[in-house]
Amino acid sequence: MIPELGLIEGRFGRIWTEAERGHVVQTLAAAGYGFYHYGPKADRALRRAWRQRHDPEQTAMLHRLSADVRAAGMRFGIALTPIGSTHPYDDDARAALARRVADLDAIGIDDLAILFDDLRGDMPGLAARQADVVNFCAGLTRATRVYTCPTYYSDDPVLDLVFGDRPAGYLGELGRRLDPAVLVYWTGEEVCSRAIDRAHLERVARELGRPVCLWDNYPVNDGARMSRFLHLRAFTGRSAAIAPHVSGHAINPAIQAHLGCIPALTLAAVYRQGEAYAYGAAFGEAARQVLGAEFAQMLQQDLPAFQDVGHERLGSRGERLRARYAPIDHPAAREIVRWLDGDDLMTDDEVQTQ
Repeated sequence: MIPELGLIEGRFGRIWTEAERGHVVQTLAAAGYGFYHYGPKADRALRRAWRQRHDPEQTAMLHRLSADVRAAGMRFGIALTPIGSTHPYDDDARAALARRVADLDAIGIDDLAILFDDLRGDMPGLAARQADVVNFCAGLTRATRVYTCPTYYSDDPVLDLVFGDRPAGYLGELGRRLDPAVLVYWTGEEVCSRAIDRAHLERVARELGRPVCLWDNYPVNDGARMSRFLHLRAFTGRSAAIAPHVSGHAINPAIQAHLGCIPALTLAAVYRQGEAYAYGAAFGEAARQVLGAEFAQMLQQDLPAFQDVGHERLGSRGERLRARYAPIDHPAAREIVRWLDGDDLMTDDEVQTQ
């Protein structure tokens, strides 16, 4: 059994170009991915300035993206983070939500996601107000599926440290109040889960009253710490045995669009190959598919430098790596050079402003 696979473009950092996004869509659609949700944190009209429409140029881009995703055989969704709509949840908030849902419907969406991730959560009646917002939007949209992401989207205590203590019984109350048809994103036991197992998924499903759709924070590498590394290796810690216990499995992608397709392809192999899956072989096969044989072999040799040593500790080796990859005429090689030059490294301030 293979769950529906998808991509949630929900990270911080540089927004992909249309060409980058188009490559990802075509690559993942060919691998059997079924949905693409657009919601980068840096798109202000979906987050910090969510009450405002996208400008005409952005709107035209989203129309093209919707058409491209659907033409590739995938469902297209947009993720809105309506900051401040729950407190107060009043007539002004409902009017703004109705306007923006209509705007997104007009673009052409199959799925609508209402996100509350990475926001303050220590507020009274949080679960009830969030459910009110999601159910209200679900009643308006022409999209045939609605998703949400809770503020506390993992058991990880780091969420309580950063966003305030989670209210008692938060997840269970949210599940009871949400329309039963709403799908809920969940990252696992940790924000960036090293492993996701059946027992954990069954427990969370009991609390929510529905199986979760995994929001897998790999190979994402946003933020001040993770952007110092390239996440390239194949998926581990995810077994095909979890398939019956999820409503879907979406990845949050790396900043590097072409390189990030390598681990993305290995997730499909996890489910397709089952117990025969071997992560080393899966990386090699995916890398050859994305890069070609010679480039893939080079990258495999340098994996420890990119994923384990990281940008800060490369020292003079960084210059040697740059000289090695700069002559290669391939978008993924240019992504490596861009990363070595520090162009995709993020700061805490950048995250805070998105």
